[in-house]
Amino acid sequence: MPNLLDIQDLQVHFPAPGGVAKAVDGVSYSVMAGETLGVVGESGCGKTLSALSILRLVPPPGKIAGGKIVFEGADLLTLSNEEMRKVRGKKIGMIFQEPMTALNPVFTIGDQIAEGIRLHFGASRQEAWDRAIEALRAVHISSPEQKVADYPHRLSGGMRQRAMIAMALSLSPALLLADEPTTALDVTIQAQILELLAELKDKFSMSVILITHDLGVVAQMCERVVVMYAGRVAETAPVREIFANPKHPYTQGLLDSVTSRRRGDGRLREIKGVVPSLMDTPPGCAFHPRCPKVMDVCRVKIPELKKVGKETETACWLY
Repeated sequence: MPNLLDIQDLQVHFPAPGGVAKAVDGVSYSVMAGETLGVVGESGCGKTLSALSILRLVPPPGKIAGGKIVFEGADLLTLSNEEMRKVRGKKIGMIFQEPMTALNPVFTIGDQIAEGIRLHFGASRQEAWDRAIEALRAVHISSPEQKVADYPHRLSGGMRQRAMIAMALSLSPALLLADEPTTALDVTIQAQILELLAELKDKFSMSVILITHDLGVVAQMCERVVVMYAGRVAETAPVREIFANPKHPYTQGLLDSVTSRRRGDGRLREIKGVVPSLMDTPPGCAFHPRCPKVMDVCRVKIPELKKVGKETETACWLY
């Protein structure tokens, strides 16, 4: 299956008083046509920034300092601003983490969906409005003819998230970036949103990058997983392999900290220590101060991502 997206040695830097924070430090991963790729890791590991980089939406003063982002054969980092505007929304859509801040409070839901349709497809105002109604119907919002005229504050959290999904899918993108799409929702609504995403992915034959810290969501939704730590990729593998045979000690620690993998005494394992500051990343492997299997080489040399098995790659000196 061909790769729809290839990220190669991506680097995102933020200037700071004491130097430069390397928020994304040489990240590489790919997405195949039609697959759902999970990107997981603790807060601050760079998973959201790597996705924002795809759309060239890194918030200032951050900047993309290097690498390539090849989508449908073109390096997005070399496109002009005008060419990039044609990619955003139409070819690559995004669902943001918090719909209440992503939706504009002074425009109706219908206006916000219709704007992209008019911009990218040259539709008339009425045509775009009608398509906005159909988009809301596709995400199972009841009475879309009425809801299309509502403002965001009149919708529940689950409804706002559905409206965000409708906005992203109204342009039929080939790739959807979903950044923690269920974080602010209760458990029942989370399940509904995940089922909806799976249904729409198949219906529209999309590829999806699902950014999450929830390994249960990964197990349910994804075919492959990228595990990130301190701005770098620690491991990438098919979902079944990650859960059955994790290679990197950090991946093992993440899995051991979820409730379905309790110890015999019923207690959860923990990863000792804290995530390092991006301004003060330890030499060698960034995980070595917390790693139960640390060796001398881990403290001085950064391990490269290497193939360890048929479909697994890991950045660890154990291999």
